[in-house]
Amino acid sequence: MQTISAPSLASVLQQNSCPLRILALGDSLIYGFGDPVGGGWVERLRRQWLGLESPAHALYNLGIRGDGVIQVSQRLEQEFYRRGELRNRYPDLIFLSVGVNDSARLSRRDGKLFTDFEQFQVQIANLLDKARQLCSSVFFVGMVPVDEAKMPFLDCFYFNHVDQYRYKEVTKQACQALNIPYLDTFDLWLGRGETWVRSHLCPDGLHPNVEGYQALLQDIVSWKP
Repeated sequence: MQTISAPSLASVLQQNSCPLRILALGDSLIYGFGDPVGGGWVERLRRQWLGLESPAHALYNLGIRGDGVIQVSQRLEQEFYRRGELRNRYPDLIFLSVGVNDSARLSRRDGKLFTDFEQFQVQIANLLDKARQLCSSVFFVGMVPVDEAKMPFLDCFYFNHVDQYRYKEVTKQACQALNIPYLDTFDLWLGRGETWVRSHLCPDGLHPNVEGYQALLQDIVSWKP
């Protein structure tokens, strides 16, 4: 069976001569928490498109801190249909980024998962299927690795690489099944070394810092699925 390669972000942007409407939907990685300078990778990208000589794409940051896959799925359709104000056209592209909050363990290192793994498998597949039905161009930005030594977050949430890997892998597989490009930020960042990862995270060990979001934006714009 012939495999259809996923389109790159650059190719989608270049193929359209008209300004695009783009949604970025997800958790704090979309919201940009931890970057008081640039506002996160979504805001940094939005600013690049504000100049008179820019393509003038409209990019909407719809990230909410703490959201899991269920919350993002509940918001998706309504947010999509509310962003069609330019010539009454609906959004042309969706960025999704969610899953790290679902992978947290509660109260202790071996505590209950925030979202049961089997439930997450079903919910992430449903989210991706819904996104694909709404929009032909969907891109998924994977979670960044945490600093396990800084856990727990807020004295309650224990994030770890083992659970992060499980949740990102099932997300990646669900994306591949629908030919949705998936940026494996977890593996990409870990491949640069633990020292590099720690230097690109906030003191909380969970959110990227200013340098982290700068690096993430570069990873996204140079992304070739």
